[in-house]
Amino acid sequence: MQHLLNKHVQAIEISGIRKFFNMVADEKDVISLTIGQPDFHTPEHIKQAAIQALMSNQTTYTHNAGILPLRKAISQFYETNYEVSYSPEKEIIVTTGASQAIDVAFRTILSPGDEVLLPAPIYPGYEPLIRLAGAKPIYMDTTKTNLKLTKETLEKHITPKTKCVVLPYPSNPTGISFSKEELASFVTVLQAKQVFVLADEIYSQLIYDQTHTSIASFPRMKERTIVINGVSKSHSMTGFRIGYTLAPDWLSREMLKVHQYNVSCASSISQYAALEALTSGVDDTKKMQVAYHERRNFVYDRLQKIGLHCPKPNGAFYMFPYFPLKEMTSFTFGLDLVQKGRLALVPGDSFSKLGEGYMRLSYAYDKRTLNLGLDRLEEYMQQSPLN
Repeated sequence: MQHLLNKHVQAIEISGIRKFFNMVADEKDVISLTIGQPDFHTPEHIKQAAIQALMSNQTTYTHNAGILPLRKAISQFYETNYEVSYSPEKEIIVTTGASQAIDVAFRTILSPGDEVLLPAPIYPGYEPLIRLAGAKPIYMDTTKTNLKLTKETLEKHITPKTKCVVLPYPSNPTGISFSKEELASFVTVLQAKQVFVLADEIYSQLIYDQTHTSIASFPRMKERTIVINGVSKSHSMTGFRIGYTLAPDWLSREMLKVHQYNVSCASSISQYAALEALTSGVDDTKKMQVAYHERRNFVYDRLQKIGLHCPKPNGAFYMFPYFPLKEMTSFTFGLDLVQKGRLALVPGDSFSKLGEGYMRLSYAYDKRTLNLGLDRLEEYMQQSPLN
């Protein structure tokens, strides 16, 4: 019966991040710096809001697009922080996490034969959804420009088949973001093309040394941009599964059809928790951001002392150092590091073939764990044939 299955489904694979994590999960005395899961607990007042919603019987279906107070809070959040306005009634959809938001967006805009541009190395969650929609991912190599997309690279890759450009910033796995000036250079290219932009801004509240600018805030960009965001990373609410899309009215109407038939609506209890996060919890992120900023500086300095090249990230909680591998792939190196160094990092080829030679290190861990992990990495590198 296997030949009857959807060929697109058969062609995709489980995320390399999870595949590697599962392989080493049972190893003893291994420090894992692999998963992008905030190590902070969900703030207490947000948990209480969820409990209150449960106890007051807010346990029914909601509007397909989400409860209106939450959509109003999202609208206010974007207007206050990023100076771009969205109608709560017509241009915002609350989704079951940012992953479902991305899926809804792609299934709405993509048709077989379309191409989607991805700056790589890049989070592995985009490609399978693109392929499931019958479209083709096209990777733009950023390894020669310090892991940052440039106007020239973007311009070179756009063709008549290009339907969408994905801009995840700050990026997973690199932590790299874009300045307002860099985004402006992309805008000069994109405004002249009939292409959508999917701006994944899930880490926008975790940014250092600069401020986040939404590309939708530029003239004539809101009409072609689908913004993806959520509360998973900003408020340590990964298990609540609340994301959202922001897009013009005419596009949101079409996406809402896909969303409706996919999940009907996001969890009602989680929506009330997210409402608390985006109203009374606006300062919660600042405490986490300060801690991540300190950890970034600590990890970056240690990697430099170890002798590993790594662009200094200005957002999220990831480092993407390069290892001068000889005979090994990133994956086999990762296994060797676990077996000999008792340290787990995510192999760079999990983030496309352009990630080969890199390893992703998550610093969403406490300082003691990070220090022990980096000690083990330093000891491994001292004894490694890589040097």
